[in-house]
Amino acid sequence: MAGILSTSIFLNFQNTFKKRCKTLFIEAYHTSISNNSIGLDFEENDITAILHNFINKNSKRKEWKIASNLENYIFDENSIYSKGFASKFSRIDMRFSKFWEDEEHNYFVEAKNLKVNDSGLKRRYITTGIDNFLSGGKYSDCDGFLVGYILEGSIENCVEGVNKLLKKDNREKEIIKKRSAFLSLDCHFSYHQKKSIYHLFLNYVC
Repeated sequence: MAGILSTSIFLNFQNTFKKRCKTLFIEAYHTSISNNSIGLDFEENDITAILHNFINKNSKRKEWKIASNLENYIFDENSIYSKGFASKFSRIDMRFSKFWEDEEHNYFVEAKNLKVNDSGLKRRYITTGIDNFLSGGKYSDCDGFLVGYILEGSIENCVEGVNKLLKKDNREKEIIKKRSAFLSLDCHFSYHQKKSIYHLFLNYVC
């Protein structure tokens, strides 16, 4: 009984932590919209840096005792130490972290630009986004979510374009589907062998 209770308490912490991380990210998005901070020609790292700055300034982050950092290096335990070895490490765009029960818990974010008429960006969303979170990918051991910055077209158009590529690759069971809403934004998920991925699409097209 104690073990079941402990598991329940941990899962409640984990769900609350993840929901708060998403809240911070979405509120940063809304701030970037109201401040007109993002240009449609911005690189994805530009947008992520701006959003991270708004996250840092959000009083809720301090209240919830959540830390965050950009460009988090993922240490390779199998590395052979030599000059320049760290430059080969994979990097993920953002990390949220919080201590609970003397353990640090992380939640990661990888972001990609998307444009309805740019098939290269849609393909990249799959190969360096979705696939990196799956088995054998750079972020397979990272618990996190994908963000798509919509810089041309609509969320629906861009998701449809990504899904067309997945179908072309005979991955129809892995297409992105709209499931619910959170803080006025639609939640999207894709389901893969042994893992589901949460997709947050942020529309910057007026």
